[in-house]
Amino acid sequence: MIDIAALRADPDRVRENIKKKFQDHKLPIVDEALSLDERRRALQTEGDALRAARNSLSKQIGALMREKKLDEAENVKAQVTADAARLADIEKETEEVSARLKEVMMRIPNFVCAETPVGKDDSENVERQRFLEPKVPDFEVPYHLDILERLQGIDIDSARRTSGQGFYYLTGDVARLHSAVLAYARDFMIDKGFTYCIPPFMIRSDVVSGVMSFEEMDGMMYKIEGEDLYLIGTSEHSMIGRFMGQTIDESKLPLTLTSYSPCFRKEKGAHGIEERGIYRIHQFEKQEMIVICKPEESEMWYDKMWNYTVELFVSMGIPVRTLECCTGDLADLKYRSVDVEAWSPRQKKYFEVGSCSNLTDAQARRLGIRYKGANGTAYAHTLNNTVVAPPRMLIAFLENHLNADGSVDIPEVLRPYMGGKEKILPRS
Repeated sequence: MIDIAALRADPDRVRENIKKKFQDHKLPIVDEALSLDERRRALQTEGDALRAARNSLSKQIGALMREKKLDEAENVKAQVTADAARLADIEKETEEVSARLKEVMMRIPNFVCAETPVGKDDSENVERQRFLEPKVPDFEVPYHLDILERLQGIDIDSARRTSGQGFYYLTGDVARLHSAVLAYARDFMIDKGFTYCIPPFMIRSDVVSGVMSFEEMDGMMYKIEGEDLYLIGTSEHSMIGRFMGQTIDESKLPLTLTSYSPCFRKEKGAHGIEERGIYRIHQFEKQEMIVICKPEESEMWYDKMWNYTVELFVSMGIPVRTLECCTGDLADLKYRSVDVEAWSPRQKKYFEVGSCSNLTDAQARRLGIRYKGANGTAYAHTLNNTVVAPPRMLIAFLENHLNADGSVDIPEVLRPYMGGKEKILPRS
């Protein structure tokens, strides 16, 4: 949510930002927001005048009563009663107007970074850097489900019977590898100075509406029937929500946290053939990082955070690249975002394994997250980034470390988490 003062000062800038995001259908709400803001301020002015008059009139009544001017005192009392009725109407209308204004303001997208490329969708994202040389082996790389089945590491049929489409059982060394990667990612971030957390896996609706846009919520979140609770789509939701309504002492910033959680997503819509298997699923696990910092530090942390993800994948021998997300691919709260994509030897292309986002103060405004320093209070900046999210990472891992005989090499950094194993062998 942007600052209402920024809208008042330069509504054309807001309109241009909406156009950059190809959301022209939202242009009318700019005028609605301005009208609502003007009405709210007019009500506030009128209400303040009536409150000030009430104090003056109360003193007049006392003076008139002492002077035995009863008729005049009754006239003033009548005025006080009328003013009180009008003030009650003002307060009711102010509440209604303020609620509608907040609803409208929450639909206006955050300002995007000047460096963000303009584009309609993810097909217009711009490659920035590559890390490690992508390779294609001299043997055919099977589809990831085939690799997993040959390792006897997955059972999708049973999951369909117990839970439906979009679920799976991981078993044996593959399940162990999944846990090993998460444990390694956890320790990797702790070594970077981040504090490890395990958050709640359900959050209330006021947190949901604070951490994401209405469109995202409808497309992602699972609602718990009969409860004001939603299953989290990522631990960022409950991690940022932890600081809702808080004013943090400036000396405690930045807050650098890394969290583990399962994640639950509807994944609405149809996806291509490469998104079958375990690429898009309803339940997965993830290691996340979030930062809450002062505004002048957020771009520095943005660069640090996506670099940590790149470093993690490179340490496991997985080639990656970074893509700067274009304006049309940015969620409404995002100022800028970079996707980290891993190399797929089978597809001979990269695919997304994580995303790093700077939301500036847009998310903090919705949640009321401030910090206090020598110069008073201000809204903090919030950032989030995927450290690693199996099972997508498993696809890249298996394809990049697969041998011609069907075995999978375990890189050195993961061997301590795999009981010293150097390979996962296929089973007949």
